[in-house]
Amino acid sequence: MLNRNEKKPRKPIHPKRSRKQGLPAGTLLHLGERKTETAAVTLIEYGADGLTEKSFVGPDDCRNCAPSQPKFWLNVHGLHESDVLSQIGQRFKLHPLVLEDILNTDQRAKVEDYGDYLFLVARLFDYDASTLNVTTEQVSFIISKDYLLTFQERPTGSFDPVREWLRQDKGRIRQLGVDYLAYALLDLLVDRYFTVLEQISERTEQLEDDLMASPDAAHLQTLHHLKRETLTLRRAIWPLREVLNTLLRSDSRFFATETQLYLRDIYDHTVHLIESLEAIRDLIAGMLDIYLSSISNRVNQEVRALTVVAIIFMPATLISGIFGMNFHTMPLLDNPTGFLLAIGLMVGVASTLGAIFWRRRWLE
Repeated sequence: MLNRNEKKPRKPIHPKRSRKQGLPAGTLLHLGERKTETAAVTLIEYGADGLTEKSFVGPDDCRNCAPSQPKFWLNVHGLHESDVLSQIGQRFKLHPLVLEDILNTDQRAKVEDYGDYLFLVARLFDYDASTLNVTTEQVSFIISKDYLLTFQERPTGSFDPVREWLRQDKGRIRQLGVDYLAYALLDLLVDRYFTVLEQISERTEQLEDDLMASPDAAHLQTLHHLKRETLTLRRAIWPLREVLNTLLRSDSRFFATETQLYLRDIYDHTVHLIESLEAIRDLIAGMLDIYLSSISNRVNQEVRALTVVAIIFMPATLISGIFGMNFHTMPLLDNPTGFLLAIGLMVGVASTLGAIFWRRRWLE
């Protein structure tokens, strides 16, 4: 965990789109952070009868590969090498605007129909509990009838469970079409959202307890940080819900009727995510009110304590001021016990006021 006096590192906000200013549409220019040294291409060909798995440095290594199975999944790690994307685009006849959107890693979740394939963009999230940062990266899908292309910024291992299902022939993933494979990958992304949201929820609840115990400026900084991270999640989950809704309402060219039932399940999960996220955002907003109320209450208590002390000593100041006036004739001025009587009067009045304030619990 961060030290309270340690400032949280600020994440880069957005890739600089100004780099593309003046360039023609479809120009392949990577916008975003370079997250891996070299691009890597993996190919999984599969069917009901078997599976073959290969890795390549680039698409040229597989230019003359003959397909051994009816369906295949091509995954690319690393989007900074535009030449690799260009070769894949030529191989699968992808539209230049699709390649441009893949290289622009600041895309919101969306789905577009290009006739022979669907282009889908989603966001992958991770949460760092030590810095409270939510990291995000873009995952792009090209969904056709017989193949699936996925493009990731770096190897995260997020899709490894699906690879294991394919290798071990678990469930019906080999028997069903590529649309079911796309569903399985989207389901993993949404499950990752739940994991991130649960971690943020736990941190928020812990912060609420800390605020109720002893609010300070560090808590306010953490509050604003969590609010910004939940806003990042909101910007990804809401568009993803619309993407899934579009897939459910579309025809069955790319997603069979049976697979659409599974997509409906993911859609329900996104609705649950949105409700949970809004609840966390409301809790954070409420904690901000709690913080401001606690600080205001603390200030009021300190002012009240100072006021009580001032009132207790005010009679003593008044009495000493009266006896300090330069008159020749004053009561008790020539009395040998006058000093003791004045001191006793000061102590008596102060003690009486102190007892009154104590009974009213103004000194606690």
